[in-house]
Amino acid sequence: MEKEREGFKSRLGFILVSAGCAIGIGNVWRFPFMVGENGGAIFVLFYLGFLLLMGIPVLSMELAVGRASGKTTMKAMKKLEKPGHIWHVHGWVSYVGCVILMMYYTTVAGWMLAYFWKFLTGEFEDVKEEETGTVFNNLLASPKTMMLFTGLIVALGFFVLCFGVQKGLERVTKVMMIGLLLLIVILAVNSICLSGAGEGIRFYLLPDASKASAAGWQNVISGAMTQAFFTISVGIGSMEIFGSYMSRERTLLSESLQIVSLDTFVAIMAGLIIFPACFSFGVEPDQGPSLLFVTLPRIFINMNGGRIWGTLFFVFMVFASFSTVTAVFENLVATLMDNLEWSRLRSVLFNCVLIMISSIPCVLGFNKWSDLQLIGKRGVLDTEDFIVSNILLPVGSLVFMLFCTWKFGWGAEKYLEEANTGKGARISRHLIPYFKYVLPVLTLIVMIRGLI
Repeated sequence: MEKEREGFKSRLGFILVSAGCAIGIGNVWRFPFMVGENGGAIFVLFYLGFLLLMGIPVLSMELAVGRASGKTTMKAMKKLEKPGHIWHVHGWVSYVGCVILMMYYTTVAGWMLAYFWKFLTGEFEDVKEEETGTVFNNLLASPKTMMLFTGLIVALGFFVLCFGVQKGLERVTKVMMIGLLLLIVILAVNSICLSGAGEGIRFYLLPDASKASAAGWQNVISGAMTQAFFTISVGIGSMEIFGSYMSRERTLLSESLQIVSLDTFVAIMAGLIIFPACFSFGVEPDQGPSLLFVTLPRIFINMNGGRIWGTLFFVFMVFASFSTVTAVFENLVATLMDNLEWSRLRSVLFNCVLIMISSIPCVLGFNKWSDLQLIGKRGVLDTEDFIVSNILLPVGSLVFMLFCTWKFGWGAEKYLEEANTGKGARISRHLIPYFKYVLPVLTLIVMIRGLI
């Protein structure tokens, strides 16, 4: 007799854990610098549009596969596919994708933890404005320091999962997400109240076609499409696992809207923290990836109470990144429990060792292996990110789309039946042609654009 599967204790737990998986570095690091590089408010409008057109439908499909089967991706597709088909092979691709994602995501999360510690202990009080770049470079140059903070993230993440879904993942993520939402409001209010913040708010929220033209309309549109597609973590089963834990009381469109709304709220609020502060202190908003670790510390140094605000900001960043880490770790743990019939503790220990070891190349890629060039002359982290973001996520999303809408997969009728089970907003069957023909084309555009 099959053992009963543990689920979430409450709907709030499901929403916060799923949103926590989506909310991460993509929202509070990548989104602001993408906005800054692509002309401000018009990029934001395109981003919101593509979330509705692409993100929500694919999210509902991944959740549908999980809820209909009550299994992780491999066993889910094996249960739902027609006899003799091999859709379930994507389950192991998803597992590998999650491993590669965590090979570098844990390193970046470690940077967040390191910067929280630096502000908390007052290290930046003795740093001059022009030296903030040196602080970050010194961090990257020290493999021991980076491995310490990366190792802490990995160990804490898997420790949480030792206690299961309800007592571990759900309980801890609830606290982090509520703290994250409170912190982001406090930080945004502080930024908005800074002298000269109005110019940053106008850049961020008032559309200006000239700024989009300067950035290049093609870059703005394709960048917004890519950001909307990847911000909710679909394609490698990291959301499917939470579908397998959820109840059937609400429709999947309703739940998808809740998750995407929280994800979008955090991204928009992150911009309200960063852009008013940038314009208030005369810093250009198009600083790219260095915005978080070089530009913002420079602002905090010059701000009244900067040590406190810097500490709070990086607490928020740690919560955002750690919620994604634990969510993806749960997919790794549950996959081996499902397919190899391992105990939770055995799966936790195996995956913890695997991620600890596999994160080492990314750490060394910034110092001892800094001369190493891989795909397209990229460094280790950029190569790992390229594989996940430009290949595995879009290909995986395409697999879920075809599986859920075509007869040679699970089929549109069964997908709609599962998606529309429960109370709340329903997906119209009139959207199926769009899901079958248009959405895959948009996904291919994202993938091709990323590869080019």
